[in-house]
Amino acid sequence: MSRTPRRTPRTAHRARRIALLTTATATATALLAACGGDGGGSAAKDSSGRLVLTEMDYYNTDPTMSALPKLLDSCGRKAGVTVRRKIVPDLRTKLIQLAGSHAVPDLVLLDNPDLQQLAATGALTDLGAAGLRTEGLYENVVAAGQYEGKLYGVAPGVNSLALFHDKKLLTDAGLTPPTTWDALGKAAKKLTSGKRHGLGFAVPATEEGSFQFESFFLSAGAELSKLDSPEAVRALTFLDTLVKEGAAPKDVLSWTQANVQEQFANGSLGMMVNGPWQLPQLRKAGMSEADYGVVPMPVPAKGGTPSGALGGEVWAAGNNGAEKSRKAAEVISCMVNEKNSLTWSKLTQYVPAAKSAAAELAAEQPQMKPFVDGIAGARGRTAKLGATYPAASQALWTAVQAALSGQKSPSAALAAAQAEASR
Repeated sequence: MSRTPRRTPRTAHRARRIALLTTATATATALLAACGGDGGGSAAKDSSGRLVLTEMDYYNTDPTMSALPKLLDSCGRKAGVTVRRKIVPDLRTKLIQLAGSHAVPDLVLLDNPDLQQLAATGALTDLGAAGLRTEGLYENVVAAGQYEGKLYGVAPGVNSLALFHDKKLLTDAGLTPPTTWDALGKAAKKLTSGKRHGLGFAVPATEEGSFQFESFFLSAGAELSKLDSPEAVRALTFLDTLVKEGAAPKDVLSWTQANVQEQFANGSLGMMVNGPWQLPQLRKAGMSEADYGVVPMPVPAKGGTPSGALGGEVWAAGNNGAEKSRKAAEVISCMVNEKNSLTWSKLTQYVPAAKSAAAELAAEQPQMKPFVDGIAGARGRTAKLGATYPAASQALWTAVQAALSGQKSPSAALAAAQAEASR
């Protein structure tokens, strides 16, 4: 999700990843023997003789919890199959267990940074070979679903971050929405007063922290393959300065994106970095479009292009035989088409993966336009690093924690991060 990604620390070593999956194989085998398994399994039929496809995702709250099975049923009927859904909150752990014995469900909707690590086990099917077409989708969205040149996942919708600002506070302070880091820093300092801080963001010691920091890191021109570059140091120094000067609170080290939204809604923040999924939450909190605005993420210097991590989930399919792979690809193709991509994105407040649907959403919902505009420049977290991204991400969020807590300078923290990620 990148909506609110949750991770546990992971190793950087390929050998250790293989050892983890070997252990998971034994665990999964034991689980499957004990309970009959719940992955792909044999080609079961329903009472009407239709092929049954199993599915797993982690959506356990409405409206998505109720809407997803309806979409799956509709696309399943078109493909001539029955889809049986299962909600698994800790989906990544479950899938790693099932991957060891190639018992991954026929359909899975998982956080996009997890895809390559799962694809590396051989437990997923090549959707391109199974007949899935990607014309009309954002090129970077398609790239985020690839591993070693093959297509293993396709997103129905994606997201990125933008800058929310309190309109009245900015107007009263004689400010306009900042477009550069210099303007952002000055605005954050000017809006800081009493118990209110000028800017809030979320950089906890999880993937969520990396996801948020990467909007600064990547916009600075840094690369995830070189965590201690001058560009990376510049990005971390910028955030470190905001915290040291009090323009952003030290609470950013433990806040989640939901916490940041709550602080913005109650007036404790003048601006916040957050995603489009917070729009419904702000409405629930009593804020309207007259109260706040949304603009693209500021860039290091005038004329720059915002960049950041591409968030969202991808549909993938277990490698469970040619017939199931072909039918799973048909269902996924239906789930990510223009109509269903738009429907899903309206439910999740994501940006449709289909360009035409994204343009339609931006025209219909002006507050979504900054997020739609930001997708073209967003980058898949695993696009270059593949299955090694989790190690780089953990090293990156550790560096952010060390720098913003005052334990290390930004340059020293990132040097340590690069050394850790390279082991």
